[in-house]
Amino acid sequence: MDEENVSKFADPITRMRRVEGQARGIIKMMEEDRYCVDILQQLIALEAAARKARIKVLDIHAKHCIQEALASNDTVDQSEKVAELIALVEKMAK
Repeated sequence: MDEENVSKFADPITRMRRVEGQARGIIKMMEEDRYCVDILQQLIALEAAARKARIKVLDIHAKHCIQEALASNDTVDQSEKVAELIALVEKMAK
Protein backbone atom coordinates (compact mmCIF):
# COMPACT_ATOMS: atom_id res chain seq x y z
CA MET A 1 0.00 0.00 0.00
CA ASP A 2 1.45 3.37 -0.94
CA GLU A 3 1.67 6.38 1.38
CA GLU A 4 -1.42 8.06 -0.13
CA ASN A 5 -3.59 5.00 0.57
CA VAL A 6 -2.30 4.70 4.14
CA SER A 7 -3.29 8.27 4.95
CA LYS A 8 -6.54 8.00 2.98
CA PHE A 9 -7.65 4.90 4.91
CA ALA A 10 -6.16 5.82 8.31
CA ASP A 11 -9.55 6.53 9.91
CA PRO A 12 -11.36 3.40 8.67
CA ILE A 13 -8.35 1.26 9.58
CA THR A 14 -8.52 2.62 13.12
CA ARG A 15 -12.25 1.94 13.20
CA MET A 16 -11.78 -1.62 11.93
CA ARG A 17 -9.09 -2.30 14.54
CA ARG A 18 -11.66 -1.22 17.13
CA VAL A 19 -14.19 -3.62 15.55
CA GLU A 20 -11.58 -6.36 15.67
CA GLY A 21 -11.05 -5.74 19.39
CA GLN A 22 -14.78 -5.68 19.99
CA ALA A 23 -15.16 -9.01 18.17
CA ARG A 24 -12.45 -10.59 20.35
CA GLY A 25 -14.17 -9.21 23.44
CA ILE A 26 -17.52 -10.65 22.35
CA ILE A 27 -15.96 -14.05 21.72
CA LYS A 28 -14.46 -13.96 25.22
CA MET A 29 -17.86 -13.02 26.67
CA MET A 30 -19.42 -16.00 24.90
CA GLU A 31 -16.66 -18.34 26.06
CA GLU A 32 -17.27 -17.10 29.62
CA ASP A 33 -21.01 -17.77 29.20
CA ARG A 34 -21.87 -14.15 29.97
CA TYR A 35 -25.42 -12.83 30.06
CA CYS A 36 -27.03 -12.83 26.59
CA VAL A 37 -28.24 -9.23 26.83
CA ASP A 38 -24.70 -8.03 27.57
CA ILE A 39 -23.41 -9.94 24.54
CA LEU A 40 -26.18 -8.54 22.34
CA GLN A 41 -25.39 -4.99 23.46
CA GLN A 42 -21.77 -5.51 22.44
CA LEU A 43 -22.86 -6.93 19.08
CA ILE A 44 -24.97 -3.82 18.51
CA ALA A 45 -21.92 -1.65 19.28
CA LEU A 46 -19.79 -3.74 16.90
CA GLU A 47 -22.33 -3.35 14.10
CA ALA A 48 -22.46 0.42 14.65
CA ALA A 49 -18.66 0.67 14.52
CA ALA A 50 -18.52 -1.42 11.33
CA ARG A 51 -21.26 0.72 9.78
CA LYS A 52 -19.27 3.89 10.55
CA ALA A 53 -16.19 2.38 8.92
CA ARG A 54 -18.26 1.40 5.87
CA ILE A 55 -19.64 4.92 5.53
CA LYS A 56 -16.13 6.39 5.81
CA VAL A 57 -14.82 4.10 3.04
CA LEU A 58 -17.81 5.02 0.89
CA ASP A 59 -17.01 8.70 1.49
CA ILE A 60 -13.40 8.11 0.46
CA HIS A 61 -14.58 6.27 -2.66
CA ALA A 62 -16.88 9.14 -3.61
CA LYS A 63 -14.26 11.82 -2.97
CA HIS A 64 -11.44 10.02 -4.76
CA CYS A 65 -12.42 7.30 -7.20
CA ILE A 66 -15.74 8.66 -8.40
CA GLN A 67 -14.60 12.28 -8.41
CA GLU A 68 -11.54 11.34 -10.51
CA ALA A 69 -13.72 9.42 -12.98
CA LEU A 70 -16.15 12.32 -13.31
CA ALA A 71 -13.29 14.78 -13.87
CA SER A 72 -11.83 12.59 -16.62
CA ASN A 73 -13.01 12.39 -20.22
CA ASP A 74 -13.43 8.63 -19.93
CA THR A 75 -17.17 8.08 -20.24
CA VAL A 76 -16.80 4.31 -19.87
CA ASP A 77 -15.00 4.73 -16.52
CA GLN A 78 -17.58 7.31 -15.46
CA SER A 79 -20.44 4.93 -16.24
CA GLU A 80 -18.72 2.06 -14.43
CA LYS A 81 -18.09 4.12 -11.31
CA VAL A 82 -21.68 5.38 -11.20
CA ALA A 83 -22.99 1.82 -11.69
CA GLU A 84 -20.72 0.58 -8.89
CA LEU A 85 -21.97 3.32 -6.59
CA ILE A 86 -25.61 2.50 -7.31
CA ALA A 87 -24.96 -1.20 -6.67
CA LEU A 88 -23.25 -0.40 -3.38
CA VAL A 89 -26.07 1.85 -2.23
CA GLU A 90 -28.58 -0.87 -3.09
CA LYS A 91 -26.63 -3.43 -1.04
CA MET A 92 -26.35 -1.01 1.87
CA ALA A 93 -30.11 -0.39 1.79
CA LYS A 94 -30.90 -4.08 2.40
